[in-house]
Amino acid sequence: MFDFARAKPHADTNTVVVKWFFSCVSLPRTVDMRLRTPRNTRYHGSTMRLELGLNLKLSQQLRLAPQIIQSIEILQLPAMDLKELIENELQENEALEVVDPAPDQFNGTASETTESDGSFEDDAERVLERLDNLATAQQEAGYQSRGAAQEASDRKLEAMQNAPAADTGLSTHLMRQLDEIDCEASIRLAAEAIIFNLADTGLLPCGLAEVQAGMDVPLSTEDMEAGLRLVQSLDPPGVGARDLQECLLMQIRDDDEDAELKRILIRDHFEDMKRNKLPRVAKAMGIEVARLYEIMHGLATLSMRPGAAYSTGPIRYIRPDVVIEWEDGEYLVRLVNDHLPRVGLSTNVRKMLEESRRDPKVREYLKRKIDSAKWLIEAIAQRQSTLERVVKEIVARQRDYLDFGVNHLRPLKMQEIADALGIHVSTVSRAISDKHAQTPRGIVPLKFFFTGGTENEEGGVESRLSVKERVRDLIDEEDKHNPLSDDEVAERLKQKYGLDIARRTVTKYRKALNIPSSRQRRVWV
Repeated sequence: MFDFARAKPHADTNTVVVKWFFSCVSLPRTVDMRLRTPRNTRYHGSTMRLELGLNLKLSQQLRLAPQIIQSIEILQLPAMDLKELIENELQENEALEVVDPAPDQFNGTASETTESDGSFEDDAERVLERLDNLATAQQEAGYQSRGAAQEASDRKLEAMQNAPAADTGLSTHLMRQLDEIDCEASIRLAAEAIIFNLADTGLLPCGLAEVQAGMDVPLSTEDMEAGLRLVQSLDPPGVGARDLQECLLMQIRDDDEDAELKRILIRDHFEDMKRNKLPRVAKAMGIEVARLYEIMHGLATLSMRPGAAYSTGPIRYIRPDVVIEWEDGEYLVRLVNDHLPRVGLSTNVRKMLEESRRDPKVREYLKRKIDSAKWLIEAIAQRQSTLERVVKEIVARQRDYLDFGVNHLRPLKMQEIADALGIHVSTVSRAISDKHAQTPRGIVPLKFFFTGGTENEEGGVESRLSVKERVRDLIDEEDKHNPLSDDEVAERLKQKYGLDIARRTVTKYRKALNIPSSRQRRVWV
């Protein structure tokens, strides 16, 4: 034992305690008994002091509450995605139910709704079961409100009615024809491999060697070529071609009186024909230019995409979120909400909350569900209000477009709308994201109304879309035997509209409009 009485009077207390501790514990001699120096240690002469301290640090951080994040997400959702979100919330949150008629305002308060089927005791019992086991499946229909149950039934019926039809794509169409043909097994394997390598256009985008390399069964080059000829003999004509020239040649019928001239034109003069060098082509073929035009008009019946008729790509339907219509001498803005489920707070859940004062677990659970439902209702109401305000401001600034067409579309920035409404520009961006408006000029995305512009000589500003349309109009009015060059179009824009635009800008707009160059637009007869 360590004798404290014999310890030196000036010995450090920490040293005495450490020596006493190791005298009480029997340790092997090989144990390293050196003290490790902590990182935050202060030395005072020959002694060491260990210290613990609390440090305060002041900082600022921007964190969004989950409810704010939900409001932002709901604001940028288009109508169909919002409908899906509401339907999912109806399934997961018992505090929500479909109300009919809809409340006048979504103010987060409970609505007078039809009571759900089943007694209050049954509802309370089911809530307790869900508290004990949150993974339990959805309760029986008596617990679900009639509105939510009807919505679930409607969704199932809608899914059955909208189920896609049997696959009638190009590969299926060709395989059905292939099943009716007797051929060698190797040639059939080659034909099947080629069919499943065809693009949606019906053309073969790769060589036979590449198709052959990807097959599990090795085939000879002769079998691959025979398989390609077999595929090219199937309907529609032109399928299986390796390039556009071959595709067009395959579609020319032998009973056509100009068949031979068409084949010569496509096979030997295809590039010159694309570049509109028709006098050279006519001279090489020994015919008049007028006769060459007749042959070219006959090529218009041929398809450059023979497989497009069998494309199985989904058809994208646009449902406008806003309708802008003319009524009583002014444009009215109406939100399209007819297909959205109208939700409100469930009356039964409110009663359960009042009756659950003695059970804090049930009360806490119900309060959490009701708060979530209120936030959803308020976020939907905020979305509708913001979207309506933004569209009304757009209509006020783009009335000339609605009255006279795209030539009168004004340059407009999102910041202008944000400043006018007193909101942030990001809110405007989210409000118009992926949303469309039905106008007297057609259905357009809301982003269509926002575009840059070019200043004219009178100090006014015209939008880029308006300038593009003016370029199109000038080209439509030109003399086709002597078409306007891009420099001449720029000069006409300055003379007629006061727009000082560079030639390269005219070229960029012309290409964006898919208008060929002046040489390709020229008519030779």
